[in-house]
Amino acid sequence: MFPIIVAFFATALISALLTPVVRLFSLKIGAVDVPNKRRVNKITMPTMGGLAIFLAFNFTNFFVLRNQYPIKMLVSLSIAELVIIVTGALDDKFELSPRQKLIGITIAALIVYFFTNMRMTTFTVPYFGIVNLGWLSLPITVIWILAITNAINLIDGLDGLATGVSIIALFTSGLVGYFFLVNTNSYIAIMMFTLVAALIGFLPYNFFPARIYLGDTGALFIGFMIAVFSLSGLKNATFISIIVPVLILGVPITDTIYAMLRRILNKKPISQADKHHLHHRLMQMGLTHRQTVLVIYGIALIFSFISLLYPISSIWGSILMSVATLIGLELFVESIGLVGSKRKPLLNWIKKIVKAMTSKK
Repeated sequence: MFPIIVAFFATALISALLTPVVRLFSLKIGAVDVPNKRRVNKITMPTMGGLAIFLAFNFTNFFVLRNQYPIKMLVSLSIAELVIIVTGALDDKFELSPRQKLIGITIAALIVYFFTNMRMTTFTVPYFGIVNLGWLSLPITVIWILAITNAINLIDGLDGLATGVSIIALFTSGLVGYFFLVNTNSYIAIMMFTLVAALIGFLPYNFFPARIYLGDTGALFIGFMIAVFSLSGLKNATFISIIVPVLILGVPITDTIYAMLRRILNKKPISQADKHHLHHRLMQMGLTHRQTVLVIYGIALIFSFISLLYPISSIWGSILMSVATLIGLELFVESIGLVGSKRKPLLNWIKKIVKAMTSKK
């Protein structure tokens, strides 16, 4: 294990050394975020920070830890990563349409499905047994990758936000995969921790006040890798193996689901951007940029701690935890007005119950 741990430190160092170089490259080619009404940055910021993470991650995988991985999987996954990086880099430079980005992510997802053998094939239903997904395996796998990739991309709205949340999610996933999920190969956990190291090397440049952004190059790459890694534990999916990664990714998934719900209720296109995401709402409540990021880190840690309880709980314990988590999440979402200041069904229902009980006294 000692050489592997040394490799993690080397990955963080390489990422830290590459980031200033990528920053200069991004400025030189004009891959920058210009301030506008939707963005929080006040000055022009270089993007494509994900390129440094990608290079550090793959340098370690191919030249330091190559013997830890099946070579076919490593090469195939790297080709899929390259498709994602090119898609993100083109978007950072030229601003691709949502459809064009969707095509790029789908191509990468298909490479993963057909050449790395990371896919959902069966699902175990408690008390009913194993259900073979058959031809549904392909669309379910691709949709999973698309959903998680875009969820990470959506929370990349503040300095260090997506990077920090991803570090927490990947580190927790690595722990769960290595110690608890029998479906996960140990080399997947090693790869997760390698990506964590690359993100740690990048974070000092990305945390508030940022000197470089992840850009779509980084946000799409990180989201894609998290989605692919989670598939290693979902090949033979169970209630636990599905709920754990969903909980670990609770922050981006919550933000994505409620963003879609908000736009549907307001009769707006789902792809239309707005300033009512989780980080926007917290800042509108009076938190500073840095405080908002740290609060969301805290929420991500809470989700991660809860996820660690599932592998050691019974099925009924897991169900009760899920219900309690959903109720707590809904109360939090309504209290900050993530869907809308007037849309608080659960809070209003609780108020009615309390009033009805107190009025009888």
